[in-house]
Amino acid sequence: MIKYFIRTILFLSLSIILILFYLSLFGLETTRFNDQIRANIKKIDTKFDVKLNEVKLILNPLKLNINAKTLGATILYGNKSLELETIKTDISLKSLLNKKVSTSNISISSKSLKIKELISFIRSIKNKPELFLLDKMINSGYIIADIDINFDKFGKISNNFKFKGFIKDASLNLLNQNKVENINLIFNSEKKLINIGNLSFDFKNIGFKSDKISIKNLDNSTQIKGTFQNDLINLSREKNNISINSLFKTDIEKISFLSKNKFFLEISKNYKIENFNIDTILEIKGLSIKNSFKIGKLFPEKSEFLNLKNHKIDIKFSKNNLEVNGEGELLIQKEFDLIKYNLKKSNEKYSFDTKLNLKKNLVNLEILNYKKEKDSDAYLEISGIYKENSGVEFERIYLNNGDNTFEIENLLFNKDFKLESISSSRLNFLDLENQKNQILIKKVSDKYEMKGKYFNANKLIDDLLLGDSSEKSDVFGKNVNVKINFDKVLIGDSETIYKLKGFLNFKNNEIVEGKLSSSFSSEEKINFSIRSSSGNKVTTLYSPRAKPFVKRYKFIKGFEEGSLDFYSIKNGELSTSKLKIYDFKLKELPALTKILTLASLQGIADLLSGEGIRFNEFEMSSESKGSLTTINEIYAIGPAISILMDGYVEKSKLVSLRGTLVPATTINKAIGSIPILGDILVGKKTGEGVFGVSFKIKGPPKKLETSVNPIKTLTPRFITRTLEKIKKN
Repeated sequence: MIKYFIRTILFLSLSIILILFYLSLFGLETTRFNDQIRANIKKIDTKFDVKLNEVKLILNPLKLNINAKTLGATILYGNKSLELETIKTDISLKSLLNKKVSTSNISISSKSLKIKELISFIRSIKNKPELFLLDKMINSGYIIADIDINFDKFGKISNNFKFKGFIKDASLNLLNQNKVENINLIFNSEKKLINIGNLSFDFKNIGFKSDKISIKNLDNSTQIKGTFQNDLINLSREKNNISINSLFKTDIEKISFLSKNKFFLEISKNYKIENFNIDTILEIKGLSIKNSFKIGKLFPEKSEFLNLKNHKIDIKFSKNNLEVNGEGELLIQKEFDLIKYNLKKSNEKYSFDTKLNLKKNLVNLEILNYKKEKDSDAYLEISGIYKENSGVEFERIYLNNGDNTFEIENLLFNKDFKLESISSSRLNFLDLENQKNQILIKKVSDKYEMKGKYFNANKLIDDLLLGDSSEKSDVFGKNVNVKINFDKVLIGDSETIYKLKGFLNFKNNEIVEGKLSSSFSSEEKINFSIRSSSGNKVTTLYSPRAKPFVKRYKFIKGFEEGSLDFYSIKNGELSTSKLKIYDFKLKELPALTKILTLASLQGIADLLSGEGIRFNEFEMSSESKGSLTTINEIYAIGPAISILMDGYVEKSKLVSLRGTLVPATTINKAIGSIPILGDILVGKKTGEGVFGVSFKIKGPPKKLETSVNPIKTLTPRFITRTLEKIKKN
């Protein structure tokens, strides 16, 4: 009996073990619990329903529950439906024995669904504004997702549900008809955190990738952080794929780059950006952009395109701040040089610091008559601050080229890029004439001091004498007073003046008052002055040596000796001037030589090209307005010849002069014989009545044509002017 009992117990135990093993391993299929599963799903929302096939039950003896799983189910909400891959839930054995099936969780796996259909289904459940916006933005794409829903002991949904899956081939519409295409990603959502991984998408024909992005929902905001990068991208205007130009309003010809980025974004419940920052490592392999910068005077071989090569740039950007650090090769002219730069933005203020090696390229400082040649080491540093609607302050500009140094501190320009002030400037260099210059400019109170030991003023004088007076300088943003003090100033090839002292006052970018004095020697004083009164500006210049000023006019050669006296009155745009030169000699004057040769005054022509012709006095009265100079009269008298001339000069376009040239012996004879004027005009011998020649010079400046006609009678004006000069002498 006992043996039979033991055998029965062992058989039952083994049978139970085998049944449990079978149920745990293979399970069984039934529709018996479909109604209970549907009831549990309706706990989520009474509008939910589900169509179920047979349910497979698998026993979990360790947890004392049964895992129920069905394939090919359809979930319904109102008139919307979604086809599912599986629905799984765990049913406790206790509730099953009590014939009251209950579950602590439901797991739902979807088939491949269209994203728009899923959003439409979710909107039928709870139509939030963000879902409406998302529905409008999404064009296409598919999603496969798993949802894990847990219930508390009261049968209510816990807030620790899980949602995971992946999205494939999606596309979004953005503002301004922009699109994000080929979106692929995996996602995992749990409680208030969403993690996105293996993200890839295309924007503006640029491919982007991200290893991880997290979205965290807080009580008052949503935080988004993660990384994204792009592989090497090549874009060009030639291939019509530089869409970045319209995005950033640039003029890029071609670009090749890659980037790695980390970002953080915080958005309020009202969809306002509360916080934002991004860290970017940008590698520009090549960039070509239209060179529209006005730098032709500084870099005379300026290239059509500005090119960057092998640049590594670290960019840190937040809501109100920006910092850029970079270095690489830069092509401004014909060769690449190295550049290193730092840019910081805080609110409306930008600070910058740039260092540029300029070994391979030209640098031309025309205003200083200085040029840095190719293949000579040079270093340029520029740092400063720019404020929107205010201007730019260059805290330091420093250029070093061997022994030549240029340093400027606190150079301030207003928003119209006009000079407001400068703290100091130190210039030490050899110019293109191999002359030493040492210049110091310093602000003292509201005035400036310009001083130094050496200064080559040749270029400055050329610009003043030969420049276009109609081109008004527009450099200063306010009135400027300058005190000048130089020990030694070069004003000619070998002409030097000493102890140049005085002042210049600028108003509306014009010198309205000034006084300068210097000397060639203790007895040779040179004076320059400008006075303004009642709308008139009076300019005077006296130099005991005229040569340093006259020799600048290229059509006059071999000028020697002489003193110069200049007087000018300017009222508005009209300038009336008188220039006098005393006791000088000319060796070469092509136009005059031609006139003398055509007039058969060969002896005087030979004298002009040989030892030179001496003049006692030269006087020119003229009026200038814009580019037109009207010469009222030029009169020159000397022992050999005298000239009376008038006409006009339209700068760079036309020269028109006419006049009278008479040998001095004929003039003396004529003046001495005025009481018997008839004999002079007719002459007692053949040929004596020819007093000189009249001439015309006309044409473009480089193609002047000269015509000459003999004259037998002198004009009253010529005789009057000659008498005036003789009386004065």
